[in-house]
Amino acid sequence: MRKYHDFELSRRNLLIGTATSLALGTVTRTARAESSGMDVPAAAPDAPAMANISMRVNGAVRDLNVDTRTTLLDALREHLHFTGTKKGCDHGQCGACTVIVDGRRINSCLTLAVMHQGDSVTTIEGIGTPEHMHPMQTAFVEHDGYQCGYCTSGQICSAVAVIDEIKAGIPSLVTHDLNAVPELTNAELRERMSGNICRCGAYSNIAEAITEVAGRPA
Repeated sequence: MRKYHDFELSRRNLLIGTATSLALGTVTRTARAESSGMDVPAAAPDAPAMANISMRVNGAVRDLNVDTRTTLLDALREHLHFTGTKKGCDHGQCGACTVIVDGRRINSCLTLAVMHQGDSVTTIEGIGTPEHMHPMQTAFVEHDGYQCGYCTSGQICSAVAVIDEIKAGIPSLVTHDLNAVPELTNAELRERMSGNICRCGAYSNIAEAITEVAGRPA
């Protein structure tokens, strides 16, 4: 038992001595750096770094003061209360958080809010309302393009952007002729929507809804 206590005391002294040596070494290096005229970086503050940002969300300018680590998804949901944008996997794998930024669809969970200073962001609330639905929202209803509805906002935002991508001539992985405007074939549609997961399996109905809207005259 005595040996055990001796070991504990010895180990404690060793840890204390090591910590003291490290601290003294840091103080010594800092003192040498200051004496030589070098700039010594300040210690990291305990409080999170905050930033003021401004972005246009669904047509209205929104000013925010957020932790620099805040994702665009959390800024939209927790700060601006646009809860139509859903947090699914939070790893960019399900597409439930899809929004449109400056005309391009992105996974809002994979980008920081501070990266979108001055950008224009469109969420499902900006696509259409229950009183004035977007044609894509109407088509999803008509074709039963949703079941539980959790992924639907991301699906619709992505679907609207897909049609715009094709009109703009942006190719996908399965586009054969890169010099021609892509056609909304079944292969093109499935490839372009592959980042949006529907756990209920309403894929065929979603495809029908998008195809109908894409076939309507502009």
